[in-house]
Amino acid sequence: MRMRGAFMRSFPIPHEGATLKSLTMAAELNSEFDTVHSGASDTFPAQCSSLRKSGHVMIKGHPCKIMEMTTSKTGKHGHAKVHLVGIDIFTGKKYEDICPSTHNMNVPNVKRTDYQIVDIEEGFLSLMDDGGEIRADIKVPDNEIGKEIQTRFDNSEQFMVTVLKACAHELAVATKNLTIK
Repeated sequence: MRMRGAFMRSFPIPHEGATLKSLTMAAELNSEFDTVHSGASDTFPAQCSSLRKSGHVMIKGHPCKIMEMTTSKTGKHGHAKVHLVGIDIFTGKKYEDICPSTHNMNVPNVKRTDYQIVDIEEGFLSLMDDGGEIRADIKVPDNEIGKEIQTRFDNSEQFMVTVLKACAHELAVATKNLTIK
């Protein structure tokens, strides 16, 4: 393959047999990187020994709340081990992991936001934030909280819904009475 100058070394000149179709496919492959991202990460690393009970950690790819945490003594290989038991913050499923205390684990960026409920339509919550912006992209949960939200809405109560966001997932996790200031 021929190359153009020192500046373009990594970009070969198309050979004479290249078709318009193959050049178009190459352009399509390059265009898949034309996305916008906020730059914020879903997780950040933290040393295993710095994690605490009731904190959050990623266990087997799931954002979990740490329910139990025990540390073993250093063995002949020199690392204390940390045994973590966590509950998935979205599904309630239990996960366990063992990690050397000096190694890093991923910690999810978990955000709790309170919204005032405006409407429930076709299984989705219409929620209003403090700035008056309305969103209708969160499903009514299929659990006890979902039943409580539906019952309180059917009774025409004014209340807030707490939404938990982590790893590109969002779930309504609690309700509370609306406090008018």
